[in-house]
Parts: sequence; C-alpha cells; structure tokens
Amino acid sequence: MKKNIVLLLALFISIGVSAQFGPGPQSKIVTDSIHSEILKAGRAYNIFLPQSYEVYKEKKYPVLYLLHGMMDTNQGWTMRGHLKDVMDQLVASGEVSEMIIVTPNAGGNVYAGDWNGYFNMPGWAYEDFFYKEFLPYVEKKYRVIGDKKHRAIAGLSMGGGGATNYAQRHPDMYCAVYAMSALMSIPGEGAAPSQNPDDKMGILTKSVMENSCVKLVEEADERTKEQLRNIQWFVDCGDDDFLLDRNIEFTQAMRKAQIPCQFRVRDGGHTWEYWHSALYISLLFISRSFGK
Repeated sequence: MKKNIVLLLALFISIGVSAQFGPGPQSKIVTDSIHSEILKAGRAYNIFLPQSYEVYKEKKYPVLYLLHGMMDTNQGWTMRGHLKDVMDQLVASGEVSEMIIVTPNAGGNVYAGDWNGYFNMPGWAYEDFFYKEFLPYVEKKYRVIGDKKHRAIAGLSMGGGGATNYAQRHPDMYCAVYAMSALMSIPGEGAAPSQNPDDKMGILTKSVMENSCVKLVEEADERTKEQLRNIQWFVDCGDDDFLLDRNIEFTQAMRKAQIPCQFRVRDGGHTWEYWHSALYISLLFISRSFGK
C-alpha cells in the first residue's frame, strides 16, 4: 500500500512538472532561397531563428552571418556543425543571448563546376550579391536590428577569410569577427593560379591572393587602422592546421598595426570536430560583443 502511494505521488508530480514545463516554442533552422539578378541564379541560405522569435512578434534581434568553407554549402553549419544544438545549449545556460544566425551559400563542388568564394570574380560577382541583394533582403524579411553594434560575421576556412576580409573592407557594418582556421592569404610564391577562364579553382585562388587579409592590414593607412580598432577580432586555429602560418601572419600584422585581436591556437586540425568545438567559443564571443 505504501509503495502504491509513493508511485501515485511520483506520477502526480510528473504530471504537474509536464504541465508547467511542457513543450512550447522551439528554435528552428529554416532553409530558404533568394533569386539573384546579379548572379543570374537562385542562392539558398539557412537561417537560425531563436526560441522567442514566434512568441514576441515585435522583438528584433542581433544577427550573425556565419560563412561556410570551400566545397561546402549553406547546410554545413547545420548538418555537420550542429549549430542549433550548440546555440540551444548556450542560450539555455544563459551564456549566450538570443540572435538570428544566417548561413549563405557561396559554394558547392568546385571540381564539378560549382562556383566558390566570397569575392567578386569574372563570372561570379558574389560580394556584390551579398551586399546589394542578400544582406538587405535578410534584414528586411526577418526581424534584424540592422546596425553595426548588433551585426557580426564569422566563418571557417574560406569563410573565415571571407568574414575577415568583409569586415576589413566594411568596418562600419560589423561589431565583431570570429575567424576559424581562416584562409587569410595564399603566398605568391606558393601558388600559380590558372589562366584558364573555365578553371573555377584557379579563379578562386587568384581572388584570395588579390584579397589577402594580411596585406590589407599591412597596407592600411591610419584612418583604416582606426576603423578596424572599432571591431572585436578573434582568430582561432588548430596547431595541426595547414593554415596555421597564415593565421599567425595575420595576427602579427594586426599586432604591428596596434589593432587588438585575440588569437587562440588549440589542439586540432582542419576538421569539423575543431569547428564544432569552436562554435562554443565563437557564439559566446559574438554574444558579448553585441551592443559594444
């Protein structure tokens, strides 16, 4: 009899807890697309919408543009980086504030003929698309605060270099940058880009060399340096990553230019295991940078 009473009591408690903390609004990642007149093509994107997005219809949110790497697409951070799981965990713990996170598509299988890259190239004016079509579209369609203090950018590998370069050349638009295993530059002596107009990898290589993040710092005038000091910078690269030297060169250039930049070298290589772990650091850093 006593055992039955205990079981009934446990059941009532369970029912009460379920009623109080039952299922409600959840965060979600939506895949959508935009037609680009500049690129003459449709471009997919993923967007993370926080738990309260459908509850507070007037609330606006800070935004993070999270860029993928070479050969990847907008699905990478969702499927392999487990963005939603990480973000939900950090928000639930109170470590990170709610934000909208956008992953555009600037890639695919370059060896199968897909374009790759975040820069303007012959036949692929991606940066024009990003700033003239994509960003305005996203920040109008979704409830984004839409100012420098509440807009950040991050990315891995090719996307890390793209994020860094975008903030360097548009310092009035971003409050923070988090670059993971970033393709900051390609040394001239170590690359021989193809002159074949159909060689998309060769075109991409040339564009990275022309948009070297290291050179942009080294050649910056005092006015530009002062603008870059108004951005929160974080560079994160594994000790076994083949791009480690490029990231060291970038942080050395930033140090010489007296532009504050956090630099972390952690155990790991150029892998999704590393970038998944970097999300826990990057989202915390970005969240704390909003509003500054």
